[in-house]
Amino acid sequence: MTMTVLVVATGNPGKLREIQPYLEGLRWELKLKPPEIEVDEVGTTFAENAALKASQVAIATQNWAIADDSGLEVTALDNAPGIFSARYGLSDGDRIDRLLRELGDHGDRSARFVCAIAVAQPDGAIALQTEGICLGEILTAARGKGGFGYDPIFYVPDQGLTFAEMPAALKQEVSHRGRAFQSILPRLKALDAEA
Repeated sequence: MTMTVLVVATGNPGKLREIQPYLEGLRWELKLKPPEIEVDEVGTTFAENAALKASQVAIATQNWAIADDSGLEVTALDNAPGIFSARYGLSDGDRIDRLLRELGDHGDRSARFVCAIAVAQPDGAIALQTEGICLGEILTAARGKGGFGYDPIFYVPDQGLTFAEMPAALKQEVSHRGRAFQSILPRLKALDAEA
């Protein structure tokens, strides 16, 4: 079976590991983007940033590329931190502390995680795009030991758990990234058959 290279437009090996299970059984050979390729995330939406990353990495490597851009939107904070979720502090702890401080004791704690995914052809043209959303609430204190980022304070009422409390398989199924991959997978399989 011939493998087609699919460059994951991130330097983060953890993100590569998180994406791999969704693509099991397909003929895509996942590779991290080379560290020398830097993409400025100048888009104003998750979808724009995902498309920028996928397109620029595809052109630079002359391979298919996949990128995601994701973050947390808190209703009472006018959807902040949004596209700046990863830059809301110097560490996960800083980001959580800042978010809880800014939210204070506000009565509306509704929030959502958003994940946009884009797949680009080797010439940089966007072949596929989708978005996944997971609705939840922001707790007043962290719960759970798993996950990363805002996972310990993002509570999913349907599951009765924070992302940090969920077993990996459950988070993979109900998370914003999981939903985005469920949406794009049938089209990715069709591309895999053509590539």
